Amino acid sequence: MASTKVILSVNDVPIELDYFVQGFLDHVMGGMVAALKESGEIESLDVSILGDTVTINLNNAVVPINPFVNRITRNTIVGMVSSLKGVSSIDRVNISVRR
Repeated sequence: MASTKVILSVNDVPIELDYFVQGFLDHVMGGMVAALKESGEIESLDVSILGDTVTINLNNAVVPINPFVNRITRNTIVGMVSSLKGVSSIDRVNISVRR
């Protein structure tokens, strides 16, 4: 994972990530994106949550998602990041993965 960079912010506050959490987020996000029809090899991945809306931008292209994918993606990400130190209420999440 040396060449992979993961950045997380919650409510516009950067969250410090150790090696384990970076790897965990990288693998979970990669798995979710790989399950989508419109996916491909990840070079850059930006996933944003604003309220109930998820936006997935893969390699500078927005990936269309249906309401089910929106809901399961949002719930998975909120579940993961809510356990991290420094995170309380969650209104906005941004995850950036660069490989």
